[in-house]
Amino acid sequence: MSRIGNKPIAVPQGVKIALEGGKVEVQGPKGKLSVAVPRGITFEHKDGTLVAKRSTEEHRALHGLARALVANAVHGVTSGFKKELDIVGVGYRAELKGKSVAFALGKSHPIDFPIPEGIQVVLDKQTHIVVSGADKGQVGQVAADMRALRPPDPYKQKGVRITGERLKKKAGKAGAKAGGAAA
Repeated sequence: MSRIGNKPIAVPQGVKIALEGGKVEVQGPKGKLSVAVPRGITFEHKDGTLVAKRSTEEHRALHGLARALVANAVHGVTSGFKKELDIVGVGYRAELKGKSVAFALGKSHPIDFPIPEGIQVVLDKQTHIVVSGADKGQVGQVAADMRALRPPDPYKQKGVRITGERLKKKAGKAGAKAGGAAA
């Protein structure tokens, strides 16, 4: 029995839900999202809540997934999602230029990163980026793509990282020789 799938989704005031065959349309103050629902899963809208139902036990693997995706859409159109990134390194910085972000990450050229539709990027200082939007998957993917431009280096601790990400510091060649001689 799916515990997540059976939890009702509270629909706040100002959010409109449209149940169509195979998808759920959610519209709220932060935008409009459409979630594809797998075959065998249906949603019932009553008394300000949404409830996910499955037709047979064969669909139990998708029951919790479908409910979580719709719950994320409802949360996204009401309050949105955000990811914060930090740029660490001497001379590493970012600059907002219209619909793109220009990164200086120690390469021979600046890297232009286009901002997709539905995503907002705010730069606090030149080394702190806030990526926000209504779609949780898209916000996470954009943050991951920005991080992939210069992933954090375990030796020098430089690069683009998610705020709060802990890196395991590695000793370089000198640390490896010193560690091997002591053993």
